[in-house]
Amino acid sequence: MVTSEVLCPPRQHGVTKPLSLAGPSDADLLRTKKLNKFLVDAGLYESKEETAKREEVLGRIKQIVVDWVKQLTRLRGYTDQMVEDANAVVYTFGSYRLGVHGPGADIDTLCIGPSYVNRDQDFFFVLHDILSGMEEVTELQPIPDAHVPVMKFKFDGISIDLLYASISLLVVPDNLDISDVSVLYDVDEPTVRSLNGCRVADQILKHVPNVEHFRTTLRCLKFWAKQRGVYSNVTGFLGGVNWALLVARICQFYPNAIPSMLVSRFFRVYTQWRWPNPVMLCAKEEEELGFAVWDPRRNPKDRTHHMPIITPAYPCMNSSYNVSTSTLRVMTEQFQFGNRICEAIELNKAQWPALFEPYMFFESYRNYLQVDIVAANTDDLRSWKGWVESRLRQLTLMIERDTLGKLQCHPYPHEYSDPSKQCSHSAFFMGLQRKQGEVVLEGQQFDIRGTVDEFRHSVNMYAFWVPGMEIYVSHVRRRQIPLYVFPNGHKHALLSKQSSQHLSEEVSRKRKDNGTRVEQNERHKRKSLSPQNRDSVSPVIVHSHGIQESKLENGCGNSQVFEVVEVNGVGTRIFLIFDFRLCFNVVKPKVEVEMVLNSRTQAADVEQRTVGSDVNGLKKKIKVHVLVENRSQKLCKLVGRKLKVVLSVDCLGLAVSV
Repeated sequence: MVTSEVLCPPRQHGVTKPLSLAGPSDADLLRTKKLNKFLVDAGLYESKEETAKREEVLGRIKQIVVDWVKQLTRLRGYTDQMVEDANAVVYTFGSYRLGVHGPGADIDTLCIGPSYVNRDQDFFFVLHDILSGMEEVTELQPIPDAHVPVMKFKFDGISIDLLYASISLLVVPDNLDISDVSVLYDVDEPTVRSLNGCRVADQILKHVPNVEHFRTTLRCLKFWAKQRGVYSNVTGFLGGVNWALLVARICQFYPNAIPSMLVSRFFRVYTQWRWPNPVMLCAKEEEELGFAVWDPRRNPKDRTHHMPIITPAYPCMNSSYNVSTSTLRVMTEQFQFGNRICEAIELNKAQWPALFEPYMFFESYRNYLQVDIVAANTDDLRSWKGWVESRLRQLTLMIERDTLGKLQCHPYPHEYSDPSKQCSHSAFFMGLQRKQGEVVLEGQQFDIRGTVDEFRHSVNMYAFWVPGMEIYVSHVRRRQIPLYVFPNGHKHALLSKQSSQHLSEEVSRKRKDNGTRVEQNERHKRKSLSPQNRDSVSPVIVHSHGIQESKLENGCGNSQVFEVVEVNGVGTRIFLIFDFRLCFNVVKPKVEVEMVLNSRTQAADVEQRTVGSDVNGLKKKIKVHVLVENRSQKLCKLVGRKLKVVLSVDCLGLAVSV
């Protein structure tokens, strides 16, 4: 039975009136019961033991930072009374403060200290040294140059993101009201950003009509976003606070709705939302503290934001400035998917598990970019990976810029690792497709080698780069996707009947909407860019067969057949390794030559230190190091032999047909 009476006081939540005051029907109550059971069965709630451990860890961190502040107070010559009164407080924010964290989730924490304890030296050096000397602390990673400076670590197995804010007080009281705007007096921009995490979380909880319904709905939508590959602020999608603000606005639109209704209304509303109209929970506060406030009427930069989701605490900011046209397109498609499933659920044609089916990313595109990163050890890879991941959004923006928006990117916010590699390795992938409605000319390609060069150059500017940190970018087709990205290493895992149906519908709809197809004229076919086997982290694998002229430094020239099997290297530092067990009678074990590769014909000529040929019309000289082993026999023994050569080419083959 549908109930139409108002179940809560007719109070307006948000900047507009509610869209509906209707409460739940019996069917809605049943669907909510099933949804709650699904969330519990999916393991989204932590155990009481883990909750108790988190509280214990937070207590330990509180004591550590208080002792740290007292130590600094004493060292700086303050009185004994000041040392006794010296204090620091620890607040949580993010999913933990909102009450929607799950098992294994990290805890976002903020330490607030007095004015004489600073971030640059006291926090990132003194406190860092204290933590590094503790047995309970592992994986300690300071990131002082982040947009919001943070120290990441694990404390007794619990992941912690610790921020620091120094406010204009000599003594920080335990009952500090962080929502009071006075905490922002006389502080810098990074401190404002650090404080705002807690202030925003408090305002979100304050502006929703029913906190428990908000929490259940948010927990559900966060899980959905992760399953569908759109949960990642750093990659250009949405992070925890963004999803919280979107859900909170739906709660304001439907103040008497329960979780099953709110989930359905979420997709219904945001499928129709006219971006870049902003999502706001409350009117913007105007304070005379001089901090920049999101206002597209005054700030031209704010007009460029594609999906503004505005924080409710002063100074209000766009929390989703990372979103690009490509990632907004992907999220819009996923909202439409969610809306279709929820409509089917309301008609009893589908059940909740259908909404949370994982997105089949590696079945959705024909062309991909693969970004491989390697480092000498696990610790180096952790910091290198964090830096590269933070720059991937720039690659999306660069490709959009250089192709005038005609080549669309879908960065996938999941990392993968090849267990067969000896080095520390991670890989990220990005789907590529032509913009819907673009006229496809036969043989037309997007040459993004220059774009990738620019991206790699910016990544290699990493301030903490050490030898062994390398990055490779390659174009791969769907059939070339390495097996380690698939569950259990099997490409064609069995799907449920329902999942297969949704996948088939989704892929066919995408193909119909975009009208994209790969033009592969045999005359211009690039077999060199389409490896069947990818046995390393190399960007391009080239297979080359034919008679080649080879004249090395000793002047002895011989004709031979050799095969290029792999490309492996960075920038213009190229290493060509002859992998054979023949004997040379040469003076140097390493012979430097110059080479130009012609990827279109899959051939490479080496003739007396230089070779001339075209790479898609571009002249490109590449230094090559030839490794010569077992030098007891003469070079002429190579006549008629087939050689395997490992090359490293600067982004060769990043001309993409879609």
